[in-house]
Amino acid sequence: MKISSFLHFARFGVRTILFRRQDPILGTIILTDQCNLHCKHCSVNNITAVISPYPQILEEMGQLYRMGVRILFFCGGETFLWRDGGRTLRDLVVEAKEMGFLIVNVVTNGTFPLDLPEADLILLSLDGDRERHNAIRGDTYDLIFENIRRATADNICFYMAINQINQGAIREVCTAARDTEHVRAVSFNFHTPYPDTEDLALSPEEKAACCQVIARMMEEGAPVFNLKSAFPYLIHNRFPTPCRQCVVMENGKLSTCGRCIEVSGLCERCGYFFVAEYTLLFRGNPKIVLEMLKTYLRYI
Repeated sequence: MKISSFLHFARFGVRTILFRRQDPILGTIILTDQCNLHCKHCSVNNITAVISPYPQILEEMGQLYRMGVRILFFCGGETFLWRDGGRTLRDLVVEAKEMGFLIVNVVTNGTFPLDLPEADLILLSLDGDRERHNAIRGDTYDLIFENIRRATADNICFYMAINQINQGAIREVCTAARDTEHVRAVSFNFHTPYPDTEDLALSPEEKAACCQVIARMMEEGAPVFNLKSAFPYLIHNRFPTPCRQCVVMENGKLSTCGRCIEVSGLCERCGYFFVAEYTLLFRGNPKIVLEMLKTYLRYI
């Protein structure tokens, strides 16, 4: 991370903590809900199949930037499906950098070539070892690792949503993140029970067991892009929601924190590690502050 970016985020954090401000710093733009997969845990794919046009995305980027957002995520559906004429995802990442966003990340299922060195991180969904990943996402595991092997930059971070199917594969994903070329780290979430996926959610006891495995892997040197000090809050959902410092833009609609915030009771069962980490950070939790400084400086 550049010193100038670090100082900007440090100033933002100090102002937010001291003055209880709720200005956003992290924004997500949903480029499309179109996806080439039909994953068992996903309830937001291929609903409209709308691919937002380039001028609209630029307008949304500008709106987020004027709001103060400096960490930008491009998400789907599948982000690499986004096209507008001759423009591709690379054009959006380059435009975001030129606009002034300090960190620009992309979320993908990894089934398309990973030629995007302009992104700070490519968060690639890997949901277990071959058997369990394929049980969730279809026969894509080997294709993903072939795309990783051919990647043009070391900016990949595995992104695993832990659920009833894959909770026993945490160690395998940590090991793959440690041992696979071009992969920088792994970031975990617990399954958030969106409508029609409630059966995949973990109990507090299962979450606690998963956190123990993740913590053990961190102690063994696995590159985990999460904060161990947030684990106790995640197990029993004892962190404040929604996260006011995060916003989502989808086809012109701006939402606080997540795209399904209006679903009754969903926030109270949130499994997103970054939501716990950010809300605790901006409440001034000292352990979270120190661990986030160390973690972000290491992996970004």
